[in-house]
Amino acid sequence: MIDLHLEETAAYGSNTGRGNLLGIEPYMVSTDYASEETLRAKLDGYMQVAHQKGWLNERTIVVWPEYIGTWLVAAGEGDRVYRAQTLNAAMTSIVLRHLFQFVKTYFSAKEKDKVAATLFRIKADSMARIYQSVFSGLARQYKVTMVAGSTVLPSPQVKDGQVVAGSGPLYNVSAVFGPDGRAQMSLVLKAFLAPDESPFTTPAPVSDLPAFDTPAGKLGVLICADSWHPQAYAQLKVHGIEWLTAPSQVIMQPWEEPWHGYITAPVPQDVDLHDVGILTEGQAWHRYALAGRIAQSGARCGMQVFVRGELWDLSGPYGHAILVNETAVADGKADGAAILNLWLS
Repeated sequence: MIDLHLEETAAYGSNTGRGNLLGIEPYMVSTDYASEETLRAKLDGYMQVAHQKGWLNERTIVVWPEYIGTWLVAAGEGDRVYRAQTLNAAMTSIVLRHLFQFVKTYFSAKEKDKVAATLFRIKADSMARIYQSVFSGLARQYKVTMVAGSTVLPSPQVKDGQVVAGSGPLYNVSAVFGPDGRAQMSLVLKAFLAPDESPFTTPAPVSDLPAFDTPAGKLGVLICADSWHPQAYAQLKVHGIEWLTAPSQVIMQPWEEPWHGYITAPVPQDVDLHDVGILTEGQAWHRYALAGRIAQSGARCGMQVFVRGELWDLSGPYGHAILVNETAVADGKADGAAILNLWLS
């Protein structure tokens, strides 16, 4: 039996028939990414719990965290990779296994971090195929709309309802799948990059942020750091969104420790620099990310979710889910996995 490490399930509001945002914060370990089957089985475990609680319907929008599909770079690479003590050791094993293709691709990479860029390129087709199959399949099985966290792919696009990799720059990308399992034509490409991803991924124009028609209404999606920048909210307001989701990732920055300030540029003009070192990390997310800025988008309800787990030497502490409706803000409480339901009104 799969251990979901599930520590929290909670619902907020009441069912008015408008639908719901269902945030899933899974607890991921390296072996979850061994294959398409292992990833699907793990994520389906959380979906089954939500189904049993009556939180899935034709107007449900399921939200997974940022980078939920990124570690598919390790899919099919064998036990040595999954047993590695560090991420660097795991990636080294993948390089050695694909040494000829790696060397061939490495010298054409233009990114600062050529190793990471090369690894993502040589695994891009399999990553896109598994990402597509797992999230498309779950959306179709449960007949819900699914914000499929994010993954890293070169020049991704949607062809005939399928997410496919291209051959250009790498992007942190999120797809939205409809209840029929087809990916919507527009993809969400991250515009404001964190320091650990900027050496190998490319920022997208914030003006390219799309909105999505869903059975519950018009939806906006911001990937993690984009939720800290007013330009992103202004762009989504043009689209007239009703609901806003933000797949996110925070690892190694305790929620209760002092906030170190913006890690993405430019720092918005409305930021009080005196808050640096005074607010906690969690308080800063409340003030300057989705909870504090959602009104700028015109959205009525929103949800920000984070990943948990032990991926090689990447482990907590983690961010806590933030749920916002027209009258209140609520936080997730668990350090393990969580499933949080926000009824729309």
